Amino acid sequence: MQKDWPDILGGLTLAALGAAAAGWALAHYDIGSLRRMGPGFFPVALGTLLTGLGLAIALPALGRQAGPRPGFEPCAVLAVLAAILVFGLGLFRIGLVGATAAAVLIATLPAPHPGRVWRLVLALAISALTVLVFGLGLRMNIPLWPRLS
Repeated sequence: MQKDWPDILGGLTLAALGAAAAGWALAHYDIGSLRRMGPGFFPVALGTLLTGLGLAIALPALGRQAGPRPGFEPCAVLAVLAAILVFGLGLFRIGLVGATAAAVLIATLPAPHPGRVWRLVLALAISALTVLVFGLGLRMNIPLWPRLS
């Protein structure tokens, strides 16, 4: 019986990174309280969440057999890398909405499901979600739309 080593190692790596980040933030920053959060509250919360996610991936994989390995798909890798590059270069030029939509459209190019409608719907949905989370929720100083000046 072959263990599912990619999930075990990947999950344990995530758990170790999360625990290290949470531990480092605990040692260097004040956590504060729920009413008055300190600068270490968010990193500790994210590190703890990442640790739990890693354990949720690794622990079930300990008792399961490995499935067939997926093949290497260079087109998918190139599409994801191109999407990240376009997002990074376009964020301050075409805004969060345009960069997100472009990244989603590029990343979905090698998807086996054909059709343009679902790609457009997915790009619109993810763009709206990023605006809600980063623009309205977190109030990050990121241009949502292209600057026309």
